[in-house]
Amino acid sequence: MKLATREVEGFVRRPRPEIRAVLLFGSDAGMIRERAKAIAQSVVKDLSDPFLVTTLTGAQLQEDPARLADEAAAIALTGGRRVVMVSGAGDRNAKLFESFLDSMVGDTLVVVEAGELAARSSLRSAFEESDLAVAIGCYADDQRALQGLIEEMAREAGKKIAPEAMGYLLDNLGTDRMVTRGEIAKLLLYKGEDATPIGLEDCEAVIGDSSSLFLDDVAFAAFGGDFNGLTDALTRCESAGESPVAILRVAQKHGQKLHLAAGQRETGTRLDPQRLGVHWTRRDGFERQSKMWSSDRLMRALEILTDAELTAKSTGMPAASACGDALLRIARAARVAR
Repeated sequence: MKLATREVEGFVRRPRPEIRAVLLFGSDAGMIRERAKAIAQSVVKDLSDPFLVTTLTGAQLQEDPARLADEAAAIALTGGRRVVMVSGAGDRNAKLFESFLDSMVGDTLVVVEAGELAARSSLRSAFEESDLAVAIGCYADDQRALQGLIEEMAREAGKKIAPEAMGYLLDNLGTDRMVTRGEIAKLLLYKGEDATPIGLEDCEAVIGDSSSLFLDDVAFAAFGGDFNGLTDALTRCESAGESPVAILRVAQKHGQKLHLAAGQRETGTRLDPQRLGVHWTRRDGFERQSKMWSSDRLMRALEILTDAELTAKSTGMPAASACGDALLRIARAARVAR
């Protein structure tokens, strides 16, 4: 089944009960992940619940085609409707999903994440031609959608944005929904309790930060397994007065870009790093890292960084220690993957 563009946001907030499977595809990995999570949570609020949620990859389904039907037909021991989440799907899985959608049993909701799919994609066709499934494209926000996202996040935080600041954000924010949310959240955190409207100077101080090179050095060193480089970059960030939370946010942004590139590679396509805003001087290093990490391992790395940020902001543990520990864990994992 296809949805009209105007129907998508409403469906994501409240999926139709008769729909049993949803395919999310496109160039915006952040939007894909955001929508997949929202749709899954319409059934299971806690997506870490192992009794109600099963996570699979397209590669796993290739190795064990029967597992999708088995997991979808399983009954939760604790009761309640289950969710199966599949990442890294592609046209190689199309026949499996065609068969599955023709003979589904049980009431499990299956949420599938894929990369960019052509209009004639066999996987897209399987979902679009089924009355019990929906295929939703997720593409970079245009100016109108981006402005709506900025306004929504500012409103939720009780903030207003000056016109010149909005113009700056529209010109300087990227095209990945998850990365964009992270940048806006960073701006709102910077503004803090200040009740005055967010101005151009606020945006330039955060989005156009002159010390961003040091922060990028931290992220590249961590995901590249470069312990010496990581230590040096953290020292420079500390000297520049960067907060541990800001460091973690930049590392998260880097991990999200790698996740998008790795996911595309796993579906047999290549994504130019420049499309993700990677500077040309770091292109080769970024591509090496995107081949070093799998999308599944990158999701775990992003969880580590998110947990570290929460720890830094909500517990008695020193923020610098939480930040350093998380980055060292990622660097060690990168060393193993070399």
